[in-house]
Parts: sequence; structure tokens; C-alpha cells
Amino acid sequence: MGAPNHPRLPAVAGLFYEGQPQALERELREFLAAVQAPVLPVPKALIVPHAGYVYSGPSAAQAYALLAPARKQIRRVVLLGPTHRVALRGLALPDASEFITPLGSVDIDQDAVAAALTLPQVSENRLAHAQEHALEVQLPFLQTMLEHFTLVPFAVGAAAPEEVAEVLDLLWGGPETLILISSDLSHFHRDATARELDRATSDDILALEPRLEHEQACGATPINGLLLCARRRGLAPRLLDLRNSGDSVAGGGDRSRVVGYGAFAFFESEYGQA
Repeated sequence: MGAPNHPRLPAVAGLFYEGQPQALERELREFLAAVQAPVLPVPKALIVPHAGYVYSGPSAAQAYALLAPARKQIRRVVLLGPTHRVALRGLALPDASEFITPLGSVDIDQDAVAAALTLPQVSENRLAHAQEHALEVQLPFLQTMLEHFTLVPFAVGAAAPEEVAEVLDLLWGGPETLILISSDLSHFHRDATARELDRATSDDILALEPRLEHEQACGATPINGLLLCARRRGLAPRLLDLRNSGDSVAGGGDRSRVVGYGAFAFFESEYGQA
């Protein structure tokens, strides 16, 4: 069987982020220009939220700004996020040759796909990716920050943390590979409750405790897998940003039913939580 030759087309362009290239580029520039990034090494892994940019874009930008020094270094992104529309067992890759966004195309790393498909918990599932926003919304930020990269995109369903960690270990690579987990935090609590829950979740992440539940983060499963790897490999975590949808202008200051957003980085060095 040859490599697939059809693209995965945008599903949420014009909904979660600007659908026209110039408007999208302007939107991304504004988010990134507002970041005062600390002087840190290039992260090996990131956890980034995936809501509409007007809500989570400022938080996401805090993570992506750290990639500026690695614009040419990072050439492969292993991207994992939860499934919101299709229930599945294990981790699903798309049957596609590339992902398309308004900023252009991103090739899928077919060699990495072939390697991952040797694991029993990994399969191909086109439907799991067709309308899923969690992975798609990360791509315009990556296209802005990196010169050229290939993608290994996993939609993560029901899986044990060890099953996710096994996939990450297989594709860990070196400085050319970034591990990226797409996840929001708590959903639809009052502001005070959400902040308390999200702070506890942040504490678990910073302690590298792979015990998150889906009430804490929709991407709890891939996060737990990353935390297992991070603990075994001695990665140092750092909180970059913690907020919720009530903090955004688009949210109108509504504090009655908010969604939490957190950005975290993991370093192969001594740099950890400040």
C-alpha cells in the first residue's frame, strides 16, 4: 500500500481562527507580539490550549513564543490531542498526506506514521480527524514559528498513560522533534471554582504526576502519557500561563461558565517552575 495522496482539509478555519491568510497572519502576530518570553532553552514538549483564538490565543502564544530560537532546528512535531466528536480506542492517525490551513500545507511524516502503526494501540481513522479542532488549531501557530516541519498527528481516545507514553518514546527523537499536547483545562465552572481546579491541575502537571482526570483537562490522556515520559527522562516542567475564558475580551467578562486554559513547557535541562 502506497502513501495516501489526499489532504486533510481545514474544518474550523473561519470559526476557531481567521479563515483568510492575511487576517490569520495578523491575528497570530498580535498574539505573539504581546508575549514577553523569558530567556529559556528550547522546550522539548509543550502543553497548549485549543479553543477559539479569541479565547485561548493569548495563552497559546506564551508557549509558541519559546520556539523562536528553534525556527530551523525543529523539523518534526508529534502532536496529540483528544477527540471531541468520534469515540475511539487507542490513538488514531489520519489517512492523509498533509494537513491544510489558510497558511498552506503541512506534510505528514509517513515514516513516523509507519513506525507508529506497528504498535497495537495505534490505528488509522479518517473520521476521528475530519472535524476535530484540537489538532488543527495548533497548526497556524506552528506554521508561523517554524520554518519547515512535518507532522505526526494523533487523535487520542481511550488509552492508558503507558500506551500513550510508548508512542511518545518511539517518536521522541532528538532536538529536531517537538512533542506537543493539545488540551484545555476545566470546563463550565464558575470562575472561582475553575481557578481552584485549574491550579490543582497545574500543580499535578508541575509535579509530573500522571493522574489527571478528564474533568480536569479534556486532553488528560495524552497529558498523562507525556508526564510519564517526562518523569522517566528527567524533564523539567514550567508553567507559562494559566487563565480562563472569562479573562478574554470575547468572553465579555462572563465568569459564570468558564473554560480553563494553561500553557506549559518541558525542558531537557534544569529549567523548571520559577
